[in-house]
Amino acid sequence: MKTVEYGKENKDVVVLLHGGGLSWWNYRAEAEMLADRYHVVLPVLDGHADSDADFVSIEENARRIISLIDREYGGSVLLIGGLSLGAQILVEILSQRAGICRFAVIESASVIPSKLTNMLIGPTFASSYGLIKMKWFAKIQFKYLRMRNDLFEDYYRDTAKITKSNMIAFLKANTVYRIKPALKNSQAQIRVVVGGKEQRPMIRSAKKLHKILPGSRLEIKEGLYHGEYSINDPEQYAEDLRKMTNGYEGTD
Repeated sequence: MKTVEYGKENKDVVVLLHGGGLSWWNYRAEAEMLADRYHVVLPVLDGHADSDADFVSIEENARRIISLIDREYGGSVLLIGGLSLGAQILVEILSQRAGICRFAVIESASVIPSKLTNMLIGPTFASSYGLIKMKWFAKIQFKYLRMRNDLFEDYYRDTAKITKSNMIAFLKANTVYRIKPALKNSQAQIRVVVGGKEQRPMIRSAKKLHKILPGSRLEIKEGLYHGEYSINDPEQYAEDLRKMTNGYEGTD
């Protein structure tokens, strides 16, 4: 699995999983801010630009990240965070390995399946996929996503690299993911974050996760749309991460 790493000299490992259709640069600003204290690892999710594997399922991508942590970081890390598809993969990681991290930040993870949306993805992208390589179309999509302006070139470059089969695969997986019963066994201290202006099913998903995860903290970020917390306010995200892990005996 391809990763981009910052602060490799530091002991405490933080893994951040980007959103669907994006890439490691989703968390680049946070990684730069945190590199003085943490070893920040930014994996490229399966099926995305320059990844080393096609997207199979959320469950398989979770297994591959667990294998990475086992192989490279001793089987557990300080914190794992994730946005959207990355957050769904994080939820699955916590289900598959209860003690894999001390802390977790789940941002905008959909866990309420939509069969109708799932059925529409294939036909929709089969007919419109070619547009993603058009810069004018990318600008429209980028504006709709409300991402900060300096990320456009990264977004356009990497979105255009995603194959149609991979895009359909991870978008379909995103719409049908369900919580596994084993999630309640997670040993991590968890923040469940969602934007106050996100669609109702996403807010319901956050509340459902909070209910299932014992001791978790639910944060509804008023005034924010999907992904704006980590993408558009990296300073606050980094500060919140430091506060969350402050005092942990393994942190320098």
